[in-house]
Amino acid sequence: MVAGGIVVGFPLLTSFALTTAPASHGAVVIALLPAATAVTAAIRGKERPHYSFWLMAAIGAVVAVGFALLNGGGPKELTSADLLLFGAVFAAAIGYAEGGLLARELGAWQTVSWALVIASPLMLTLTITAVVQHPPSGTPVQWAAFGYLAVVSMFLGFFAWYRGLAIGPMAQVSQVQLVQPVLSVLWAVVLLREELTWTTVLGCVAVILSAGMAVRVRLKRSA
Repeated sequence: MVAGGIVVGFPLLTSFALTTAPASHGAVVIALLPAATAVTAAIRGKERPHYSFWLMAAIGAVVAVGFALLNGGGPKELTSADLLLFGAVFAAAIGYAEGGLLARELGAWQTVSWALVIASPLMLTLTITAVVQHPPSGTPVQWAAFGYLAVVSMFLGFFAWYRGLAIGPMAQVSQVQLVQPVLSVLWAVVLLREELTWTTVLGCVAVILSAGMAVRVRLKRSA
């Protein structure tokens, strides 16, 4: 379940979706991931969040989607790319919840490492096929970026993420993801010299406050 969700499902579905949809539009749909993870974690983790948590999680989702819309992901009619992005959100939510539970037994780094091992036959086959059909090429900077994505975003980052979910409660911890679009914008300003407007700043503050309030809500975990 973890391998299918975070190694195969989410990366491939988002990659295919972003071949036809702009990244800013994809951010609007991906902003629903914290709420989807909370629902999945509550079901699988036998957690019983208070209604106030769901209220704050819903507000956080609305604020995050609004933030993504303000930063270029304007509304448009539903397309096949949107369906792929919704599927990616579902796959990631399942992978996060199952991984959080498994990390309590195996450990955080063991969980993501075994997920990569299990998915390696399929991913290796796809990689070899892609290399044969379209030999890769890129500048040193592009290869460095690719290496960072592979080592940090897709591997080492999950050590901390699954450790946090394992400590739990998972539904509560999942709301930390609301801060992700804010960090993306801030890094875009630092690395890509993108303009930081007052609207963006206010949106960042709103998202962070929503995440903070959702995380602070107490949850009850059933036996």
